[in-house]
Amino acid sequence: MTSRSTKTKKSARKGGAAKTKWQSRAVIRSIDAGNSAYCAHCDELIKFRAKVRAQQVICNVYVKGKWDRVEHFHLECYTLADSPFGVPPED
Repeated sequence: MTSRSTKTKKSARKGGAAKTKWQSRAVIRSIDAGNSAYCAHCDELIKFRAKVRAQQVICNVYVKGKWDRVEHFHLECYTLADSPFGVPPED
């Protein structure tokens, strides 16, 4: 048997390299069939409807620079909640 050792890469940059601080962000996406997410604002199911091209807002939430959770909103609810995780970019 041979043993494997793994080496960790050391950064070529030392000292002045700034560490990226992650922050919460939001994106607008279409609602897919089989979606089972609940809106963080109204607590209702975000439903897929075949004849309606409804959209949802999906937010990656970071706490103290670390990823914490994902929150889903109806597009209308996100606006009513005053865009708590920033204005989503237009695709």
